[in-house]
Amino acid sequence: MIPKHVAIIMDGNGRWAEQKGMPRIFGHQNGVSAVRKIVEAANKFNFKYLTLFTFSLENWNRPQSEIDTLMGLLVQTLKDEFEDILKNNIKLNAIGELNTLPDEVRNELYSIIQGTKDNTGMVLTLALSYGGKQEIFKAVKEISDKVKNDVICLDNFDDSLINDHLYTKNLPDVDLLIRTSGEQRISNFLLWQIAYAELYFTDVYWPDFTEEDLEKAIVEYQNRERRFGKTSKQL
Repeated sequence: MIPKHVAIIMDGNGRWAEQKGMPRIFGHQNGVSAVRKIVEAANKFNFKYLTLFTFSLENWNRPQSEIDTLMGLLVQTLKDEFEDILKNNIKLNAIGELNTLPDEVRNELYSIIQGTKDNTGMVLTLALSYGGKQEIFKAVKEISDKVKNDVICLDNFDDSLINDHLYTKNLPDVDLLIRTSGEQRISNFLLWQIAYAELYFTDVYWPDFTEEDLEKAIVEYQNRERRFGKTSKQL
C-alpha cells in the first residue's frame, strides 16, 4: 500500500555543499532541484499528500545573510514552479506562522495557493516558519479562550477538537516521515500528526535524494506492520 500522507525533513543542504568546498547557498540551490524531482515522483507514486519541512521557526536564528538568501530562493522557486504545479493538478498549501514571512514571500505564496485551490490532485504542503510545539501551544490557547468564553463546552473536548485548531486541520495524520542526511530526530516537526507515523532515516543528503531513494522508503514502509496499539493477531 502506498502511504497516503508522506512528510519529509529535507536535511543536509549545507553539509552537502561544505563537503564539496562550496558555500551553503550552493546546497540550498541544489536542494530546490531535489524538491522538484521528489514532487514529481510523489505525484507519479499517487501520494495524496506530501508535506515538506521547508523553513522552521528555529531557522530564523541563522545568519541574516543566509535567511535573506533562502527567502529570495523561495520566492524565485515559487514563481518558476507555478506553471508546472498547475499543469500537474497539484494543490499548494502552507502551514506555519506565515505572518512572519517577508511580504514578497507571503504574497507569492498566497497567489499560488489561490491559483491552485481548484486543483484535485496531490496536496503539496510547505511548512514555513513552522514549529510543532508552537502549533500545539497555539491550538491549546485558542481552545482555552473558547472554553472561557463559553464557545466550547469541556464535555465535548476530544482529539478532534485539537485537530480542528491545528494548522493541519485539513490534512490527515502522517503515514510516513522521512528524514535525510543521517540525523535521527524529529526537530519539532508535526509532533501531533506523526503519533503513529512510520519513521524512515537515510544517510543521503537532501540534494542527492532521488526518486529511487523515495521508492526505497516506500518499500520499507510497505514491509512494516502498522498496529496502532493492537497485536499482530488483531490486524
